[in-house]
Amino acid sequence: MPEAFVVLIITIAALAVGVVAGYAYRHAIASRRVSAAEQKADAMLADAKRREQEFLIKAKEKGLKIVEEAKREEAERRREVQALQQRVEKRESLFDAKLLELQGQQTRAEEQRAKLTAAQQRLVELQQEEAKKLEAVAQLSRQEAEERLLAHVEAEANDALTSRIRKLEHEGSEELDRRARVILSNTIQRVASSHSIENTTTNVAIPSDDMKGRIIGKEGRNIKAIENLTGCEIIVDETPLAITISGFSPIRRQVAKRALEDLIQDGRIHPGRVEEAVERAKKELATDIKKAGEDACYELGITGVDPKLILILGRLKYRTSYGQNVLLHSMEVANLAAIMAAELGQNVGDAKRGGLFHDIGKAVDHDIQGTHIEIGFNILKKFGMSEEVCYAPIAHHEDKPKTVVGCIVKAADAISGARPGARRDSYEDYLKRLEDLEKVATSFEGIERAYAIQAGREIRVFVRPQEVDDLTMYRLSKDIAKKIEQELKYPGEIKVTAIRETRAIEYAR
Repeated sequence: MPEAFVVLIITIAALAVGVVAGYAYRHAIASRRVSAAEQKADAMLADAKRREQEFLIKAKEKGLKIVEEAKREEAERRREVQALQQRVEKRESLFDAKLLELQGQQTRAEEQRAKLTAAQQRLVELQQEEAKKLEAVAQLSRQEAEERLLAHVEAEANDALTSRIRKLEHEGSEELDRRARVILSNTIQRVASSHSIENTTTNVAIPSDDMKGRIIGKEGRNIKAIENLTGCEIIVDETPLAITISGFSPIRRQVAKRALEDLIQDGRIHPGRVEEAVERAKKELATDIKKAGEDACYELGITGVDPKLILILGRLKYRTSYGQNVLLHSMEVANLAAIMAAELGQNVGDAKRGGLFHDIGKAVDHDIQGTHIEIGFNILKKFGMSEEVCYAPIAHHEDKPKTVVGCIVKAADAISGARPGARRDSYEDYLKRLEDLEKVATSFEGIERAYAIQAGREIRVFVRPQEVDDLTMYRLSKDIAKKIEQELKYPGEIKVTAIRETRAIEYAR
């Protein structure tokens, strides 16, 4: 019994030791797991803090880039606004100066008008006093004296005046015609120029009809970009392998044509490429215009012309008048005027320059208000040309130019425009011009019928012999010519021929 008790105690003690040892072992294992978990948690926390730091750094960098981009855009907009403001201020100053100048001119005009009115009133008073004195001396009223004098003079001088007019006109016209024919024939034979007939629209060839869709673009954005940048209308219709460009300015049509040809050749067509192509076309066209002006001056032997005036002259290469290329026409007029000036002993240099620049106003008449006559005169005056040269744009549209060089330029312009094939007109405009010409002639009293012949270069008028005598027929032809000049527009000149015929018929039986 005591041995069993001892064994029991030993067993209990061993169990107790085992329990304590197991607890201590489990405690040690738990401590190691807790330590490992804490280390893992610390590592995860450190990694999270590191990622957070990297994210913050990237966010700050992106924010700085956005701020810098916004500052750059703001600075650019500020520069644009400043430039726009400067342009507006400059225009305002120019407008104010022009307004002051116009006000000064208006004031001077009012003063001159007042002086002229006073002078006219004084002249009327003097005429009335003189008429009263004459009436008192002659014991006749003014109307009675005028009637008697006119009746007496008309009765005595009618036949003499008619025969004298016929003789003078016959002799003078024969001599003038002979000399003019000699000069003009020699001049025309010495100058032979080519003629260029162009349309008012420009066509662009395309390789295939599929290209039309690419040029139009999605929702028409490409064609809208071209029209906005060039100011021309792009017409895409059912015409095979062609696109039509329609525009008021030939320069803009040429820019649009070159840009389209560049885009078609490149194949990449989108608004960005359209803008690049238009800018490139404008630069190429500016170079071409400058070269055309320089070549024209070089070919004619004209030196000392301002480079800006040469640029304006080169623009005429893309301007037409009645289908005639204006630059070629101006060069031909310059050659013709120089030859005629040499024949007549006039200043050849002024005649040549006047002929070359007589239509210079047509180069910018799409951009500046006024007729090409006024614009041309102002341009030549601005660039310091002589009075003879500045008068050329006015002279070639006047009935009777005031200077000999002006008459030469007018004649040279008529020759150049009247060459066969130089100019053309549409069938409808041609018939309307002839019809208007005949209407003007038949609007006078005593006209039986009128016929426009020689493509509108001559109008033959048949008068009623019972109503119109020989002297009145001469006056009637001049009145018809004057009315044609006032009411109609035409190139060159129109000859008015009045015909009066009286027939006496009797039969012998």
